Amino acid sequence: MQNNFQNASAIQTRYSQEAKEEESNLSCGSVLSWANLQANEIVVDLGCGKGNEVFKASKFSHYVYGIDFTQEMIDKAKKYQHTNNVQNVEFINGTIDSVPLYDSIADVVISNCAINHSSDKSIVYSEIYRILKPGGRFIVSDIVSQVQLPEYISNDPQAIAQCYGGAITQNDYFLAIQQAGFTNIDILHNSLPYEKKGVLIRSITLKSVKT
Repeated sequence: MQNNFQNASAIQTRYSQEAKEEESNLSCGSVLSWANLQANEIVVDLGCGKGNEVFKASKFSHYVYGIDFTQEMIDKAKKYQHTNNVQNVEFINGTIDSVPLYDSIADVVISNCAINHSSDKSIVYSEIYRILKPGGRFIVSDIVSQVQLPEYISNDPQAIAQCYGGAITQNDYFLAIQQAGFTNIDILHNSLPYEKKGVLIRSITLKSVKT
């Protein structure tokens, strides 16, 4: 429990600071280029940050919810929404492992480099499954590790806040998705491995449909 608190605190500290940076780019993939959004669809962005992809998605879909853990990110997104009078979006402060939305609300769930922060990816994907309509799809970009990370990395709150400490192997990641109820998983993009503080990780973009 103490380690979970430390992880959450480190993540909050990082993203509270990132919210102040105008040029920060926190993505690890291009989920919207694969999403094929339609004008009648409802979209949910988990870990939306300052809302960059929410606002882009709002141009091609009916309505977009942005969910983020960090209040400063939500405040920044709402400020931009107000300044630009964007009507078809809503930003909600909440966690991705307990999404504050009704069952079967979304046609599409997107997430870009956020699920790696969760200590239990299967809970997050269970939430994605819950909020998706039957036939709905997710497109997620995230970080996976080449091998199981050593404990000095996986137990380091700062490494988790920096997106690599919470990475699990692709096999374990797929298992978490399947445990949530998804069956077929498509790999849309798979980067070459790169080194981060002595460990090899890579970014991956995935899609699956709720049957």
